[in-house]
Amino acid sequence: MSKTRGRDLLKIIPGLLISGFFLWFTFHKISFAEIRELHFASPLWIVGVVGFTFASYSLRCVRWAAMMRGARASLKTCARVLLVSQAANNILPLRIGDVMRCFTYADDLGASPSVILSTVILEKLLDIFILVLLFVAFMGPGVSAHSRVLAETMLGVSATGLLVLLLGAPRLEGPVRALFQRLPQTGLFAKAEHWLLLAIDCLRQIGVPGSLLLLVQSAVIWACEGMIYVSGAKALGFVTDSIGAWQAVSIANLSYLIPSSPGAIGTFEWAVRAAYVSHGAEPAQAAVFGIALHAWLLVSVTGVGGVVFLAHRIATHNRKPLLGEIESLPPELP
Repeated sequence: MSKTRGRDLLKIIPGLLISGFFLWFTFHKISFAEIRELHFASPLWIVGVVGFTFASYSLRCVRWAAMMRGARASLKTCARVLLVSQAANNILPLRIGDVMRCFTYADDLGASPSVILSTVILEKLLDIFILVLLFVAFMGPGVSAHSRVLAETMLGVSATGLLVLLLGAPRLEGPVRALFQRLPQTGLFAKAEHWLLLAIDCLRQIGVPGSLLLLVQSAVIWACEGMIYVSGAKALGFVTDSIGAWQAVSIANLSYLIPSSPGAIGTFEWAVRAAYVSHGAEPAQAAVFGIALHAWLLVSVTGVGGVVFLAHRIATHNRKPLLGEIESLPPELP
């Protein structure tokens, strides 16, 4: 176990280096005076930032509870586990928050780790589809023709894959097994087959109407997320065009796919800056806005998740050390 944890710690170092590089690349030409220029221009829009953040994460809890309806977990339990996992993802490496959702809290949710994992996979598929859709719909004029073709291809592939999963899940298991039998049965291929079959099984249990409802919920969630960016820009007097925020929310959240430190520090700021600059914003203002927005999201989500975590420990008289909460994780993370 200790050797495995040691290897996991070694995996953190490249992520920290990547985050450091992106922070340097984003801010090395920005002076401290430009950062100090950040101020509230329309404080009333802070209500929008707070309100849309609350709406976005509340709807995430409702969506995941709908995915978990086959288990005995209540909406309250699903919300607690999801918020705690989101907070853990922001401060712990290797997306351990998602792994904790599957293993540490399986008993609380009344479901097996494999069932929970299937819902996490479905959640990611829905989010990536909406984010790629936003990216294609709101590309700035500075995006090259090759990038446009690549983005549109990604959208076509993700849309086709998601629709096939949503509408044809009951008939997919056989073809998927047959496909992977032709591939090596070890390493990445074996994991990909396992994860894909879990997602198919989850969709089969939810059914087509339920799956389409999840897609609509995902669209509303990301609409609320986009409004956080719009409200933040209004509050800080950050000037951009009317659609810059919508490309920013897509690129910023897709940047979490880049290996980096917990919370996507560095990659998030770079993505926000790149998105807004492509929509005519000043690079320095875009970078400063990105770090302010990221700070809000990290502090608010991590803070709420931490409070929920501690409140549940106190209510259940849990005296287990904090680090003991992740001792139930498998030695080799999936």
